[in-house]
Formats: sequence, structure tokens, C-alpha cells
Amino acid sequence: MVSLTPAIERLVRAGTASHLRAAILLTVLALFAFLPGFSTLQPMDRDEPRFAQATKQMLETGDFVDIRFQSEARHKKPVGIYWLQSASVAAGEALGVPAARTQIWLYRLPSLLGAIATVLLTYWALLAFLARRYALLGGALMAAAVLLGVEARIAKTDALLAACAVASMGALARVWLDWTRSLPFVPSRWNWLVFWGATALGLLVKGPIVPMVWGLAALALSLSARSLRWLKPLRFGPGLLLCLLVVLPWFLAIAWKTGGSFFAESIGNDMLGKVAEGQEKHWGPPGLYLLLFFGTYWPAAAFAAMAIPFAWARRREPQVLFLLAWIVPSWIVFEAVPTKLPHYVLPLYPAITGLLLLAVINDGIDRSRRGAMATASLVLLVPLALVGVILYGNWTLDRTLPYLALPLLALALLVAWRVLAAFGRGAWEGVLWRGVLASLLLGAAVYGFALDSLRSLKLSPRLAEAVSLAGCPAPKVVTLGYREPSLVFLTGTDLAMVADGAGAAAFLTQPGCRVAFVEQRFAASFQAAIAPLPTPPRLVTTLRGFNLNGGRRLEIAVYVRQ
Repeated sequence: MVSLTPAIERLVRAGTASHLRAAILLTVLALFAFLPGFSTLQPMDRDEPRFAQATKQMLETGDFVDIRFQSEARHKKPVGIYWLQSASVAAGEALGVPAARTQIWLYRLPSLLGAIATVLLTYWALLAFLARRYALLGGALMAAAVLLGVEARIAKTDALLAACAVASMGALARVWLDWTRSLPFVPSRWNWLVFWGATALGLLVKGPIVPMVWGLAALALSLSARSLRWLKPLRFGPGLLLCLLVVLPWFLAIAWKTGGSFFAESIGNDMLGKVAEGQEKHWGPPGLYLLLFFGTYWPAAAFAAMAIPFAWARRREPQVLFLLAWIVPSWIVFEAVPTKLPHYVLPLYPAITGLLLLAVINDGIDRSRRGAMATASLVLLVPLALVGVILYGNWTLDRTLPYLALPLLALALLVAWRVLAAFGRGAWEGVLWRGVLASLLLGAAVYGFALDSLRSLKLSPRLAEAVSLAGCPAPKVVTLGYREPSLVFLTGTDLAMVADGAGAAAFLTQPGCRVAFVEQRFAASFQAAIAPLPTPPRLVTTLRGFNLNGGRRLEIAVYVRQ
């Protein structure tokens, strides 16, 4: 049975002719998946501009040890991502990018590279389990995954963390499968260096998450084998020394600079706080990740769910056992922790991809099983629901429709429908490659056109733009009511935030050009405070929009006093 169209078949054959060609094809696919909207999406509150602003302050102050957001210490994550973002922005400045320090896409470049690396490393890791043709498909499925596409466009840690996790687990897989004599090739003598290099970078990017993932997997496999000898090729002595050489200098520097408060905050408050309770309104019940999985791992999630019976039946086989050890212990930990964020489970998705493809190769998915077609229909229902939300949001918030996105949205839904048709025929490669195509089309439509047309969501960029209407050089800015981190990033580190109209009025009376943003709910107190002024500030404009954080419509007046 022919499962692929001639065009896709030619593409696959070209991509599998060599590892270099596979890497080139996957890089191109990843760029098609991740670049739409990469430079046009506004800073996404609240985490992204917090990371970007802390990086910007490093560049402003020249202090690359301490991490701060305005005057507040940001002792939550290690320094790795801030250094990478600083290098990216400094390179942009050197190349002449205008206003480089407020160009959010420059801060996103490490995430983009991390996401591309995750795709390529998924291919490399799956080569331990699958033939080149299917490892290529596995990398393409990761490029198509919704969650990785989101993280590629956000200037924070999680795309890089996923790359580190996949690299370490790919190296661990080679050791395990070589020991069980299930690996069809001899691991490289540099395999241990990949493992520990990825671990060291992971520690510098997000602390203990990468060691947790491979540590839990290694523990489960060791208990199954009743032995630790299989870990010997990883050379724990030199490996741990490498990690110390990479991470210890900064850890010592931050301990000296903060008097140890960094560790009290990052470990005691941030990490252990997430274990004890849901932080920053991110609480979720156990099982939430399973529910979110069908959206975050679209388009492959429905078919991966169908592979569960295969994984259970073949759980004692070395390949399946390793992939289950990669997924299950860490997934249980993430489900048990009260703080729930969708990206936490991203490092486990390449292993799920591997199980899905093993099931496909071994005819391990029963299409006749009750509910199979209903499950497969999620491939169409998920983007259909997303399209409905986008159209509703555009019309409700801005009284318009994303006209440029509509043809691509329709085409993405058509291809998703073709995925279901291929599933009905049992043409598995056709199912999954069409899913990749549907994802590329949907991403181009949503990120490239639909979200960009939602002007109501771009309050901070519009407010920053309004500062230029003040008509004077180097204005000082105060905000009353609206306090999103993106506003600090776009208007300046010295943005003043006040609690009442009197504070805003007092700010405006100081020397120099002054700009005030006043949210509508504070308008009365502000008007009362400026009434006695001999020269009241001038109303420049009033902006209306929608703040996703809190889900409120906002009206913000912009005042200027020179």
C-alpha cells in the first residue's frame, strides 16, 4: 500500500540519503514551523519580558552575575539563559540592528536555536531505536508539535532545556541499548561527553531538571536490570568534574555577591515552593498534563495515545523499557507537583514520539479498536476549536477578522481532514507526514497573520509607541494601574510604578519631560490630584485593549507634561 504522495516520498528519500541531508531537511522544516510570527509577536507577559528585561539590565549595568528585574532580585533560575540572550542582543547591536535592546526577537534567538536543536537531537536520539527514515519522521513530528512551536517563540529557558534533556537521554539510550545488545552500532567514544555536556548546560539553564529526568530513568532501568554496571561507560568521575568546571564559577560568584540569598530564593522559595503549592496561580490537579497533552502535542497526540496498549504489551523489551523509563517517572513527578505549566513535560515528548513510531513499525496500533476513529478525529477537532477561538477573539476584541490568515486556516483544516482519511486506510507514514504539513500551515496562519492582527492584545507596544508622541527627548514615564513586565521592557528600566493618582501627579511635577499612563479605574483620583497644578498635563491619546493576564478590557490614558 502506498502511504505517501510522490512529492513527500521524494522528500523523505532525499532526506534519508545521509545524516547531513536529514539534518538539513529537519532544519528547514523547523524554520518553516518556528519563524512565522517570531519577530512580530509582542513580548508575551509575564515570563518572557521578565527574562528579557533582566538580560537587558545586565547589558545596561555590565553586571553579568546578579539577575535583577528593575530593583528586584530575580533569584529563580541560573544564569545560562541570560548569558545567551545577552550574547544574542550584543551581536544584534554589533550588526547595527536598530534599538536592539528592545527588539524582543533578539532575545528569542537562543530559544529558536534550542527548539531547532531539540528537533535535530530527537532525530539523533531516535536513531538508537529506529531506522533513519523513521528517525527523520520523529524529528519532523517534534518540529510540528504545538508546544515546541510555542517555546521556540518565547525568550525563556524551556526550548534549550528540552534540547539538553534530549541530548542526555539520547546518550543514555546508547549506553543502555549497547549493554542489552539492542543497539545495532557501537556508541561513539564521545558519547559520555555528550551526556555530561548536555547535563552541565542544563544545570546552568534551569538547575536540576535535566539530571532529574535522566536520573529517574537510570534508576528505573537499574532496578529492572538489578545492576548499575551498565552506567560505567558514562564515566561519572570525569563527567561530574566537567559539570563542576562549567557551573561552579558562576554559583560561587552569585553566592558571594548575594550572601547566599540566591540559593535560599531559587531552591527554598521557587523550586520547593512549586512542590509545596501552586505558584503564581499556576496550580493544577493531577492528570492535567494528560488532558493538555492532546493540544500541546498536536498533531501526533491522538495517535500516540493509541500506542499505549503496544507499549504495555512490549514493556519488557529493552527499547520500549527505556522509552517508558524516560517518560513515566518524570511524568508522575510533574503530575504530583501542584504547580502546573504545560512546558514542564516538553522534555518527555521525544520519547513519546519514539514509542509512537515503534508502534507504527510493529503494527502495534489497532485501528478497529473501539473509539480509535473518535480519538483520531482530535487531529481535526483541535485545530477546528483553535480556529473558532481565533475568529471569535478577533471579532470580539477588534471587530475584524484575520482575512490574510483565512486561506491558510482553511487549507490546514483540509489537510487535517486528509490525515483522517489516511488513518482510515492505515497509511501510517501518510498520516504522520500529513499531520506535519497541517501543523506547518496552521502555524503560519496563526502566528504569521491571525495573532498579529489582534491589536487589542498589544497594549504595551502601543503605549511604548505613544511615548514618542510626547514630542520631547528622553521622557521619563510613570504608570498607574497597568504594571505588566512588557511595559518595563519596552519603555525602560526606570519606568516608575505608582499606586495612586497623587503619586502619578507628583511624578509629573518633577523637572523634564514626563509621561503618565493612567488606567481608567484610577482616572478620578488622578484628575483630583492634577486639578491644583498650575499647568495640568496634556492628554495625548487614550488606548483601549485587552489584558490576557486577568482577562480584562482596559482603557489607558496617556498624559504628557513638559
